[in-house]
Amino acid sequence: MREKRALLPRHGRILAGLGENLRLARLRRRLSAAKVAERAGISRNTLYLLESGSSSTSIVTLLQVLVVLGLEDDFSKLASDDQLGRRLQDAKLTSPRRRAPKMNRDANKRNEEK
Repeated sequence: MREKRALLPRHGRILAGLGENLRLARLRRRLSAAKVAERAGISRNTLYLLESGSSSTSIVTLLQVLVVLGLEDDFSKLASDDQLGRRLQDAKLTSPRRRAPKMNRDANKRNEEK
C-alpha cells in the first residue's frame, strides 16, 4: 500500500474540492462509479479515493477519469494562467541593468587587435 503524503490543510481542501467536482460531474452524467471506473481502467476503490480527495491517487488516474467524463480539456487548463509567474518575469525584463554584461576573453582580444 502506498504511503499517504502529508498535506497542508489548505491543500487537502483543494483535493477534496476537486474530488467533489469529479463526483458531481459523474452524477450529472448519470454514470455509476462502477461504470466510470471500468471505462477509466481503474478499480472502483481508486475512483472512490479520487472523489474523496485522497493524495495517493496519481495524475494519470485523474486524466483517465476526466477523459471518461469528457472533461479532458480541463486538464490542459491546469496552471495555464500563471499570473504570478508572468509578473515575476515582467519585473525581471523591465528592471534596468546595473552594468553592461561582461565580454568574454576572445572578444576582448579581437577588440584589442583592431
